[in-house]
Amino acid sequence: MTPPPASAPIPATAGVSAWVSIDLDAIRDNVAELVRRAGSAQVLAVVKGDAYGHGLVPSARAALEGGASWLGVAQLAEALELRKAGVTAPLLSWLFPPGADVGAALDADVEVTVGSGWTLDAVTGAARERGRPARVQVKVDTGLGRGGILTDWSQMVQRVARAQAEGAIEVTGVWSHFAWADAPQHPTVRAQAARFVEAAAELERAGVRPALRHLANSAATLTNPAAHFDLVRPGLAVYGLSPVPDLGAPADFGLREAMRVTARLTLVKRARAGQGVSYGHEYFTDRDTVLGLVPMGYADGIPRSAGGQGPVLVGGRRLPVAGRVCMDQFVVDLGPAFTGGAGDEVVVLGRAADGEPSAQDWAEAAGTINYEIVTRMAPRLPRVLLGERP
Repeated sequence: MTPPPASAPIPATAGVSAWVSIDLDAIRDNVAELVRRAGSAQVLAVVKGDAYGHGLVPSARAALEGGASWLGVAQLAEALELRKAGVTAPLLSWLFPPGADVGAALDADVEVTVGSGWTLDAVTGAARERGRPARVQVKVDTGLGRGGILTDWSQMVQRVARAQAEGAIEVTGVWSHFAWADAPQHPTVRAQAARFVEAAAELERAGVRPALRHLANSAATLTNPAAHFDLVRPGLAVYGLSPVPDLGAPADFGLREAMRVTARLTLVKRARAGQGVSYGHEYFTDRDTVLGLVPMGYADGIPRSAGGQGPVLVGGRRLPVAGRVCMDQFVVDLGPAFTGGAGDEVVVLGRAADGEPSAQDWAEAAGTINYEIVTRMAPRLPRVLLGERP
């Protein structure tokens, strides 16, 4: 069969206003690079938040194929979804509220995080009901002031030691999280690492000797080998984005962006000089020109705060959003010489190394971080998986 010409839409996107393409080979290659950088440490690929908007199950599988030894998610429901899909790799989850079905996680061989007295009680209770120990990892708050045990670590160590001695739990790991890993020279980084070493040593003195100590997220994985310990937990870098854009772009770290967002112009029309564009007329045409309507808006994940600045690529030209971003659409000023028409493709998000608008570009336009740009792409945008394996 003769393939369609390059300009023809692939069947998965025919008739679709906008879509998200996920390059699974990029995820595999990014993880392979992270494995190389991790040295002797294992790699836990963080796939929380629907794999940062890239698709939980396919991204998890691609990360494992790239060499990740572990997967990590925030919510128990995410962990159970992976197990339901047949993913059997070691899996850590770290957030659940009172009343959550911890037993279901234990039944699915999900390791859960103990980061408070009540979470320890919930886990040991579920384990006793099942007559077998629960595999857990203990989280210490070394200074982030978020999850984990902060002021009563010594007391919790004794409780954890008793629970393990009686066979209710098996402690497989101890971990924490940096506050300023994206600023490797920040004084808190060294202080948190020292506190982490001290906390892990206190566990050992109590007879609890977990095989895994982990502290490094994406930024520390890329910039701070001293913080790698036994395992690293990259998230953003798995998907090819730089967690330290002030220190380097994705390509500088051997990474490439896995997400590409494409739309089609749904309307192209001529406008006179002085025409106000979009709500509030915050943009006026300064000459006779051509306006194009892009069928994406803040309901799709385009930040409203990026109005007037968010970049797109049309016909090889980089153009900003003209005026305000609406719920389902925004406008670009295509210029008086534009000769295309409705149906032409618009690259909304792509790879910086290819000259396309990047998540970092959109983050700077919206006054946010690149994490938020990729995770906010809405479910109504169809996902097209590239490089999927049987």
